[in-house]
Amino acid sequence: ATGDPLAPPAPMAAPAGPGPLTAAALASATPQQRMNMIGERLYPLVEQRQPELAAKITGMLLEMDQSELLNLLESPEALNEKVNEALHVLKTHSSA
Repeated sequence: ATGDPLAPPAPMAAPAGPGPLTAAALASATPQQRMNMIGERLYPLVEQRQPELAAKITGMLLEMDQSELLNLLESPEALNEKVNEALHVLKTHSSA
């Protein structure tokens, strides 16, 4: 490193544990890697709300637009709303 504190960090592979998502990390990732990165951060948040259905709901949410997904990671209220929508869809389809 040059020692310049304002220099952007060099692009590197995603850290072992899901850290904060940065625009640089997303920009340097393939679309599949981006979905994995977002999913890895989304799943624990969904799991806190719906442990039994976390995998199913996370999969449903990952079909949304990437910008909406990033909003869900930033906004607990928006995430709660989408989790509730997914639960409603699941209940509707399971009782049909």
